[in-house]
Amino acid sequence: MLYGSILRACRERKGWNQEEMAHRLHVNQSDISKYENNVKEPPMSLFQKWALVTGSQDVLVAFIAGMEGMTILSTILSTVGTAIVGGFINLGGLL
Repeated sequence: MLYGSILRACRERKGWNQEEMAHRLHVNQSDISKYENNVKEPPMSLFQKWALVTGSQDVLVAFIAGMEGMTILSTILSTVGTAIVGGFINLGGLL
């Protein structure tokens, strides 16, 4: 499962950079990058904490329930005023 874009969108919804996220999760910034780029899979406990500190518990529930990733991203991004350009969701390079 490609979860990196979902994690990145949750972090960006809070307005945090990777350093801030790493500080809040007590991990290295390089690990945040690896998780967001699907290089390293976070343990479920970290995914839970990520959702909690970003206020994205709804994302965790959707993820566990097997909701399709684009639906989750669409929901996250609708809360930050995603721009619709030419029929495509502008994800700021996330996809």
